[in-house]
Amino acid sequence: MTLDIPRIEQLLQGGVHARVYPGAVWAVGDAEGTTASGAVGLLDPARPDEPMRLDTVFDIASLTKLVAVWAVIGALVDEGKLQLHTPLGIFWPEVTGHPLAQVTTHELLTHTAGLPLRANLENLYGTDPQDIRDSVLHEALHRAPSEAVEYTDRAALILGYLAGQPLDMLVASRIWEPLGMTETRFGPVSADAVARCAPTELDEETGTHLKGTAHDFSARLLAGTCGIAGTFSTLADLSRFLHHMLAPTHAAFSSGWIADSLRIRTGELTPVRGLFWHPAPGTELRDDVWVHYGFTGTAMWISPKQQRWAILLTNKLYFTREREQLTAVRDSYRETVFPNGPLQGPRLEGDQPPQR
Repeated sequence: MTLDIPRIEQLLQGGVHARVYPGAVWAVGDAEGTTASGAVGLLDPARPDEPMRLDTVFDIASLTKLVAVWAVIGALVDEGKLQLHTPLGIFWPEVTGHPLAQVTTHELLTHTAGLPLRANLENLYGTDPQDIRDSVLHEALHRAPSEAVEYTDRAALILGYLAGQPLDMLVASRIWEPLGMTETRFGPVSADAVARCAPTELDEETGTHLKGTAHDFSARLLAGTCGIAGTFSTLADLSRFLHHMLAPTHAAFSSGWIADSLRIRTGELTPVRGLFWHPAPGTELRDDVWVHYGFTGTAMWISPKQQRWAILLTNKLYFTREREQLTAVRDSYRETVFPNGPLQGPRLEGDQPPQR
């Protein structure tokens, strides 16, 4: 089935007109690279002469959990340095003797660890990074592990600590650099990159929208680098990441790790989960399209069965924290990109979306 590019463009332009987001960029591809891409709307409503561009830098929010934490943990598992079902207390001295010692990496990745659901780190633990780390790693569990699926940002924060080295340096050397993701980094970003950043939430202290600084308070509290959020990236870099997932060509993380992650790992518990990925809404029974969302308005989908991936990056947080309208756009986009049947269409050169 041919990709319906006019329908995608009409859908995303509709989101601009309805003020769901100021602008958006998108790409669709397969194991050979990028098939189609585009950009709609404005970078910043305060600057009506500046359109959204394919090389816009986005605060990708919770997609950090995939492009940083999930990828690094996968590399450690591939090397035999980490076993998914071994309790953390057996090999991690920092949690030995504390409730987290009974939890496994698998339970963190499937959100079945029974972690506390509260998220405001400053209100709970203060502002010192070491105090926050100690408190998160030593706190009591909310419930017994493997009892329920309950999403919490703490899982990614803990896994980022588990990596054993500063997460920003580790993921840059092990994942982003080998994959050629040259514009992906934890914030705050450089002055040169700020000019291409999509602004997000209004900062009440300054009266301006955040641009080049993470919207996520936990990320800002931890100097920009944590497993929860804080990464900035571009459409081209994220396209490389998903392309690698369908056609691994580097030792970043293996096809085995990808296959293990993109299948239901929560048994009879609901909602079903893979390893940090989850089935796209409406595809749970087919188990063939997997997704992760970012709070700023970002999303990535992948389907090994259909040999296809897709990205939608918006800065919807510029307008609102409400999700309903963006959810409708995301679902329609996914239904257009992942119909039942193979995707056919013109091939673009390499992974770099063309400039318009």
